[in-house]
Amino acid sequence: MKKNQIYIGTIENVKFPNKGVISASYPAGMNEDGAYFPASSQPETDCPVTVKNAIPGQKICFSVKKKRKGKAEGHLLQLLEKSPLELETANCPHFGICGGCNYQTLSYEEQLKLKSAQVLTLMREAVPNADEIFEGIKASPRQFGYRNKMEYTFGDEKKDGPLTVGMHKRGGFYDIVTVDQCRIVDGDYRKILSATQEYFRQRETSFYHRMKHVGYLRHLLVRKAVKTHEILVDLVTTTQEQPQEEMLLNGWKETLLNLDLDGTIAGILHTKNDSVADAVKNEGTEILHGQDYFYEELLGLKFKISPFSFFQTNSLGAEVLYDTARTFIRESLEADGQSLEGRVVYDLYSGTGTIAQILASVSGKVVGVEIVEEAVEAARQNAALNHLENCEFIAGDVLKALDTIEEKPDFIVLDPPREGIHPKALNKIIDYGVDKMIYISCKPTSLQRDLEILQERGYRVERICCIDLFPGTVHVECVVLMSKVKE
Repeated sequence: MKKNQIYIGTIENVKFPNKGVISASYPAGMNEDGAYFPASSQPETDCPVTVKNAIPGQKICFSVKKKRKGKAEGHLLQLLEKSPLELETANCPHFGICGGCNYQTLSYEEQLKLKSAQVLTLMREAVPNADEIFEGIKASPRQFGYRNKMEYTFGDEKKDGPLTVGMHKRGGFYDIVTVDQCRIVDGDYRKILSATQEYFRQRETSFYHRMKHVGYLRHLLVRKAVKTHEILVDLVTTTQEQPQEEMLLNGWKETLLNLDLDGTIAGILHTKNDSVADAVKNEGTEILHGQDYFYEELLGLKFKISPFSFFQTNSLGAEVLYDTARTFIRESLEADGQSLEGRVVYDLYSGTGTIAQILASVSGKVVGVEIVEEAVEAARQNAALNHLENCEFIAGDVLKALDTIEEKPDFIVLDPPREGIHPKALNKIIDYGVDKMIYISCKPTSLQRDLEILQERGYRVERICCIDLFPGTVHVECVVLMSKVKE
């Protein structure tokens, strides 16, 4: 197999998150019509190839980008034959163009099977008895319309084309695709997106060019609570001079307020952001209408959410996730004749304190540690909102913050970011020697790595369960229960 050459092969399996594996690759040729065909009857099997954005059973044409140490990486050029697992048509009309979802051509049942198998494969490599303790995957209560937050980008679908607001095109950084029929959000998002695009198109308002660093419109944030149906809309722009800016923004605001929506607009905001990074940063926000927050409910608790608060993007799925973690804790302690009553719980990487507050009612005290100060302040406000007086939230890096807490934990909940836990922080956590821990992970590969260390340091994995918070996509959450091995 040679680098930069074109081959044909069939995807045999897909490793997390979306790496299709091909072991037999046939050199490809091209006929007069531009169609690829196998140029040899003998496959090349000197090394397996991984190709992103593929599904088991697909026959594809790909080019080899990298080859090193008996492995190769390929780039998908063309789908030659669909997988027997795929539907005749995708669940979303934007599939294949928008870069947001990968599994929209699979039934939801097949999506769950694929994700569950991927996680189990990873766990088998790290946990000796993985097959015995793996509990499969729990579905999202909603397959479609489940997201409670979207960050859209302004741009154009092709160079010098009309203004577009939507998602990045698959494999592209500059081209933006209007996703006015996106299936993972409900109709209110689609109406707000379409109305915003049309309004600024008619006024020929400029968008921010990520290379030239000139232009006005940057992002459109939309958040909607599943339980209260309140909506928050935030227009993110640069501070570059805009003629009659106040009139322009007021007109946009009135356009949104006149929409026929199922939910209720709680606030319309304008955020300024001059950072060169292609990310939403708050450098000052003004309220054009209403307020800069709304309320969501989760497992009987109420949460105040601002435009930039971290909150699980699938509210109903988050209830399944946190209820699973809570059940693991309760059943494990009950089996030993114990409870959390009167005991200290650490919620590390606590975000806005969701799991901390869920456990507070059955614990003596919960201490949450989170590096993002805004999230910590939100956690404190939400604890007060729910009349929980036994929660303490500390702003700081877990590695350093642990040295400042006087109360030692009886139980630890870990919910780290995607990259997992820093090795030094993990060693400090292990040194507490608590009998039981819960690890909530949004990236199974990071979980796999950390579980290997935890087991080497004396913990036994007792239960593993997946929860699908992201239907249509490659992502999946995991909950793991661990116990200290008795010497």
